[in-house]
Amino acid sequence: MKHQLRVEELARDERFVRVDLFQQAMDPRTVRNRAEGKGSRRPPKLTPDRPDASEGARSLMHGIFMGEIQALEGAGRTCWDFPTGTGREEAPFELKLDMARQCWDETRHVEISVKLGDWMGTEIGEFSEATFLYEAACNPDPVLRLTGVNRALEGLAIDIFNTMRDFGQASGDPVLEFCEDWMLADEVTHVKMGSDWLRRMTATDPERRANALEFQKVVDQLFSLGGFRGEEADSPIKLARRFRELAGFDTAEIDEIAELSIASRQQAEAMQAAGAAQAQATADAAPGPRGVVPDGTGS
Repeated sequence: MKHQLRVEELARDERFVRVDLFQQAMDPRTVRNRAEGKGSRRPPKLTPDRPDASEGARSLMHGIFMGEIQALEGAGRTCWDFPTGTGREEAPFELKLDMARQCWDETRHVEISVKLGDWMGTEIGEFSEATFLYEAACNPDPVLRLTGVNRALEGLAIDIFNTMRDFGQASGDPVLEFCEDWMLADEVTHVKMGSDWLRRMTATDPERRANALEFQKVVDQLFSLGGFRGEEADSPIKLARRFRELAGFDTAEIDEIAELSIASRQQAEAMQAAGAAQAQATADAAPGPRGVVPDGTGS
């Protein structure tokens, strides 16, 4: 079996449509709206009273389903990609056992997500697949892979599952609430495994630990997504502080993620304001109809 499988080589059937982050960012509709300062830099908070609440919940649930598939693939690759041992480019046998246990959990999550999709009226492949989770699982350094996947992206999964559980409760959907609560408990365990192994594998190498935490910060910042996740009342995804504590994050680490989200939101709002100002300036400079220039005088 091949080691270090590239994202392009993942097995998918004809139901799946893969869209990478570059394609999403460069979508002509997104680029045009950004240039004209139109639209929100992030979606509104998912609440039952939103007109598009059903569509938003189904889209998010399909994204969770795709994430579970990639988490399964990533954990499985960690079991195989690295030789067994305690060297810098090796993975301890006990770590591989934890990753095998995570594979079992992720498999169960995929099955739950498929049934939830049926319950919510969603077909597999109805929404596109982003591959950023598996791409993080392609890092050739086992410590960076654990940090990027089990702490950063699985940490984001804690926030998403907690948000979806709350939405299920608020919308009176006991099936959604129960399933999200069940999977949330597993995600806390996965993140805790990442936290524990990060400390164990870098116990005698503080520089490697610092590099790993810096890599995690980069991933967390990348997926703050314009303040998409945060602690503000209108944050689409609420930062699950208590569950992150259970998963091995200390208060300073959680505070840093919250600060990254605030900074990301401010940056997105500044970019939107600049785009709107530029669009207005362009409109003001354009010739008026029938030879009339913007200051009202004839041509």
